[in-house]
Amino acid sequence: MHIILGGTGRVGSATARALLDAGQKVTIVSRDRDHGAALKQAGAQIAEVNIRNVDALRDVFRTGTRGFLLNPPAEPSGDTDKEERENMAAIISALEGSELEKVVAQSTYGAFEGERCGDLTVLHAFEKALREQPIPAAINRGGYYMSNWAGMVEPVKESGVLLSFFPANLSIPMVAPRDLGKAAARRLLSGTEDVGITHIEGPERYTANDVAAALAKVIGRDVQVQEIPREVLEETFRSFRFSEEAAASYACMTRRMIDGKTNTADEPVRGKTTLQNHIASILG
Repeated sequence: MHIILGGTGRVGSATARALLDAGQKVTIVSRDRDHGAALKQAGAQIAEVNIRNVDALRDVFRTGTRGFLLNPPAEPSGDTDKEERENMAAIISALEGSELEKVVAQSTYGAFEGERCGDLTVLHAFEKALREQPIPAAINRGGYYMSNWAGMVEPVKESGVLLSFFPANLSIPMVAPRDLGKAAARRLLSGTEDVGITHIEGPERYTANDVAAALAKVIGRDVQVQEIPREVLEETFRSFRFSEEAAASYACMTRRMIDGKTNTADEPVRGKTTLQNHIASILG
């Protein structure tokens, strides 16, 4: 039995489906049982548990042999770094005495030791905590999620303008959640000696201009990129109802991506889903 945290989100559900397709048993951990209805229909079990309930989460872990660990993103209207670090601490605590034989954790390109730079620092702390506990831990660092562009689709349909936090011609590693799910499933099924960090991205790197072209092809209208200057990132995030703390963290992450500090010198595992195919699946 594989226990999947974040199993109703994009990466967690992709991991669950890859395991189910391989004939594996899966339990999805969710705060809301109804959110897992489609996966339950596909054969998964649903455990309705808040991950902050350490004892209850540990009890679910004890029903399985391996676990996929995803630290769920906090609502940007609050202090995302504080909330996500508390989630992380609860997950790590629940592993103690869980008797899992291996875990696979989802992390991010560019994770580094520090404070208040969103996922880059929170997930680095998660990685460190996993290395310091006894269960063998495989860590998958993913590139920028192609699905992050999904929230732009409806505004682009109306205006023909794609807002971008990145320079239009900046090439960055991107990856589809589907490919991250397949990669996680492979490591959940591999031996306990398969541990440490692996980087995962799509078949090639893409720019905001590539995203605009992919959208234009699917929606049938011209799409132009409008860059958001780096000096107004915090202001822009606040205009999207982010808290002061969340706006600062997301701006930090964005600037590090722009400056190339989230790239990797390691040879990545490359998924097969192209940006064009992912955009088409969003709008299909």
